[in-house]
Amino acid sequence: MIMTIFAGIASFERSLIVDRTRAGREAAQRKGIKFGPKPRLSKEQIEHAEMLVVAGKSVAQIAGLLGVHRATLYRALKSAGSQLN
Repeated sequence: MIMTIFAGIASFERSLIVDRTRAGREAAQRKGIKFGPKPRLSKEQIEHAEMLVVAGKSVAQIAGLLGVHRATLYRALKSAGSQLN
């Protein structure tokens, strides 16, 4: 019986924590705070990479020049709307 009471209290406390966390995240988003990792490439770097692709450089060469993995460059170009081949 005591364990059931403790379990109920723990469940209630957990729901309070979830509510406070959700409220804090929503308040931060309203203030313009972004969540998640920072982008590896700036818009200028992506534009430069697009120009290099058009100029005939390989994605591997461009990724090496920018210091990122090929997959990172492919994702950045895709999200920028670039058409590769």
